[in-house]
Amino acid sequence: MRDWIFKPTGKKKQVNWLALDSSIDAGLFGTWAGFRDWWSTYSSFFARFQISGFKRVLNELISEGATMGTGALLVMLAFAIPAFEETRTAWQKAGKFSVTFLDRYGNEIGKRGILHSDAVPLDEIPDHMIKATLATEDRRFFAHIGIDFLGTFRALVENIRAADVVQGGSSITQQLAKNLFLSPERSLRRKINEAFLAFWLEARLSKREILKLYLDRAYMGGGAFGVEAASKFYFGKSVRDVTLAEAAMMAGLFKAPTRYAPHIDLPASRARANEILTNMVQAGFLTEGQVHGARLNPAEIINRNDFYSPDWFLDYAFEEVQKIMRDRGEFVLTAHTTVDVGLQKAAESAIQNTLRKHGRARRAKQGSLVAMETDGAVRALVGGKDYGESQFNRATHALRQPGSSFKPYVYLTALENGYTPDSSVLDGFVSCGRWSPRNYSGGYRGRMAMKHALMRSLNTVAVRLSLDVGREKVLANVHKIGFTHVKKTCSMALGDTGLTLVDHTGGYAVFANGGNSVKPYAIEEIRNSFGKILYVRERDEPKPRRIFERSKIEQLNSMLALVVSSGTARRAQLPFTYAVGKTGTSSAWRDGWFMGFTGQYVAGTWFGNDDYSPTNKVTGGNLPAMAWKEFMMFAHATYNIPQIPGLPPHPSQVAEQQRLDAMRQVDARINRLYPTLQTLPPKTRKVLKTLNGMFKDLGQKPFAEENQQQGAPSGRRASLPRQ
Repeated sequence: MRDWIFKPTGKKKQVNWLALDSSIDAGLFGTWAGFRDWWSTYSSFFARFQISGFKRVLNELISEGATMGTGALLVMLAFAIPAFEETRTAWQKAGKFSVTFLDRYGNEIGKRGILHSDAVPLDEIPDHMIKATLATEDRRFFAHIGIDFLGTFRALVENIRAADVVQGGSSITQQLAKNLFLSPERSLRRKINEAFLAFWLEARLSKREILKLYLDRAYMGGGAFGVEAASKFYFGKSVRDVTLAEAAMMAGLFKAPTRYAPHIDLPASRARANEILTNMVQAGFLTEGQVHGARLNPAEIINRNDFYSPDWFLDYAFEEVQKIMRDRGEFVLTAHTTVDVGLQKAAESAIQNTLRKHGRARRAKQGSLVAMETDGAVRALVGGKDYGESQFNRATHALRQPGSSFKPYVYLTALENGYTPDSSVLDGFVSCGRWSPRNYSGGYRGRMAMKHALMRSLNTVAVRLSLDVGREKVLANVHKIGFTHVKKTCSMALGDTGLTLVDHTGGYAVFANGGNSVKPYAIEEIRNSFGKILYVRERDEPKPRRIFERSKIEQLNSMLALVVSSGTARRAQLPFTYAVGKTGTSSAWRDGWFMGFTGQYVAGTWFGNDDYSPTNKVTGGNLPAMAWKEFMMFAHATYNIPQIPGLPPHPSQVAEQQRLDAMRQVDARINRLYPTLQTLPPKTRKVLKTLNGMFKDLGQKPFAEENQQQGAPSGRRASLPRQ
């Protein structure tokens, strides 16, 4: 071929272009002819399978369904990947810990966890307890593969027929998957994750292991998790010894532990137990004659009228214990916590009262509150409206957009870079790429002092400041505070990144203490079952360090005080001390925040919905500020409140200091007149001084009268500190 294409001409060879062209044409023609022959054979073969009419329509539907089904499966798998990430953690290790919790004063307040070695084996749980559970929660538990499709369809039909949710379609495996790994948000994403995790559990564990985990981990009211703890709490005995009537009462608690808890509503609990007995008969587990005695002799519970369990806080503290004690080989523990039960009750009341009064009108179903000292010691933590309905802790696990309550971090960065509260800033058009912010009330106001821009919560100014000083500097500051997952975006100044309420409250504690680092905490000390000290926070944790100049924090606090006195948070004003803080509202009114503090406590509140549905214009200045004020009115037991960095003392605080100074002078005169007191034992002197103070109190006005005249904190004596 070489000789054919190249022809010799003396010393060199020249290309035979005619021969090359002929070769290419012949090759292309041969290839095309071969392809036509192959295509004809291929078409003839598949022509045998051509269909028409109804069969063709059915075939097209099946084909399209298969295509769409494959795409949907891929989307579902993409949704499920984050859920499977949760299974990589040591999710079964939580069951190894058994922790008894004490409040800040050393009183026992509850327990969490269960030792597998001490748990009641499934074989020792009475047959009627297991049958009552299966008859009510999942009758086909041993027949399905994680999802009971027949049961789900049946529940759907009944709910449509009743025009209400009267039956649940989730299997025991699905409920366990939700309890172990997922939040209670009502969304398609969560249901997809729940389904995949149910299959994962069925593949990994036996049916008996799944049932045992469910019976050990389910919340059953009264702070009790699992049937063994519930049996001891309600009946004062092990689940091994429960009667049929008692088993029916406990089985009625799985899905509505608050509504049917016998120590809260005994008639409702007994009515629910009667339904469980009917379920057992309908399922064929027992006959009517066998349950007749249990109907006539319902279960009796032990007296729990004085019981209270700060469950939201205990869940948070239990997670902290697990982190601290990981890989230490100690599992039976006693933890001394930071919670103040009085403040915890007040925080729960503030959330519940606000939702009861305004929740329906505002279309807000959930709220949360965190209160801490300025060093991060959490005194109260509320993770939702009702712990019995949902144990998901919205204060510690819900990442919600903080909206304008994020702006103080931006303004602090501006203060560090040459701005002052009186610096002139422009409220006008500003853009970042193709995006430009708008103010809540619309329009622009022109130039003004920076402190007034924060007071009015102007979005354009916050964005402009973040661009002028550099978003990298804002990021560096929030990373110093502890928000490491905040991203650099155009709208970061407006709080577009999700934060948890407990972390956000810790961020404001940095402002309250003058610029020192804060890490929120719930545990002061941990001991093992022999009383040996294993952990002391003061000893084992790093000391707080200064992360911001005090002068800059004082400037920021003076600006935040205007937000409460004259700006968007006027509902949060306190009559007995200065309060500072910032409101926040996310897009479409999905989240409402108020973050604020006095010289003594830092507190944050949030209101919204688990499914991220919009509220009816909930802003940080209405429901969150109202709940914050209700809590703070109770929380301060005395006018002797520390001064906020950057603010002068409140007149009430000045008067209280003058009163205390006068008392100290009286004490000094007594010591001079009666020097023999100094020779008495210290305990005797302390008792005498206490009696002296009590006699002095008798000459004061009743505290209720002081409340009316001065607006003092309600419900607590202002003259006596909490013991």
